[in-house]
Parts: sequence; structure tokens; C-alpha cells
Amino acid sequence: MARVFSLEEAQAMMPAVRSMTGPVFQLAASLAEELSGAEETGGDARAEELRERLQVLVESWADGIRDLGADVKGLWLVDFDSGDGYWCWAYPEEDLGHWHSYEGGFGSRVPAHMRPVHQT
Repeated sequence: MARVFSLEEAQAMMPAVRSMTGPVFQLAASLAEELSGAEETGGDARAEELRERLQVLVESWADGIRDLGADVKGLWLVDFDSGDGYWCWAYPEEDLGHWHSYEGGFGSRVPAHMRPVHQT
């Protein structure tokens, strides 16, 4: 079963999430720029090598995020299970300050303080 996080527990994970994500994002952006150049100049072998490097880089980032107990919902998009939805963060946001339902996804997120109160 997945770990359920209070907002405070999820926020406590954010320094690790940001320290993993920032440098990887920068490296991925650099590789993507180099890939674009290789594709434009017809460097098929180089382009394929760069695609593979990007794939490995993103997969290793995602594995690291999952090792923290969070879910990777997209490129640079991290969710922490709240028990009734997700605390949601997207790079380059400074803080974890949003929530969305399981069904709603990123497009339906609201500020964390506006999370609906569920009666049990």
C-alpha cells in the first residue's frame, strides 16, 4: 500500500525533491537543446544517443522520487498521496502548496488550504 502523507509530512520531503529535480531538469534541458541541434543537422547516431541519455536521466529522477514515497505523475510533476487525493508539486514551484482529487488530476488542483474537508 502507498504511503499517505499529511501536508506537513509531504512539505518536509520538498527539500529532497527540489534538490533532486533542479539539477536533473537543468541537465535534461541542456541535453534536449543538444538533441534538437543534432536532429537539425542530421546527426542520427548522436540524436539517438542523446535520446537514450535523456530517457535514462528522467527514469533515474523518477526512481529517486518514488524512493521518497511520492508518485511521479509526469515530467517534473510530483504527487504525495493525501488519503483522498494528492498534494501536488510541479517544477519549478518553490513550495508544495496544491492539492487535487484522485480523479481530477493536475488541471483540477487547488491551493492546499482549499482542500475539501471529507467527513468520515
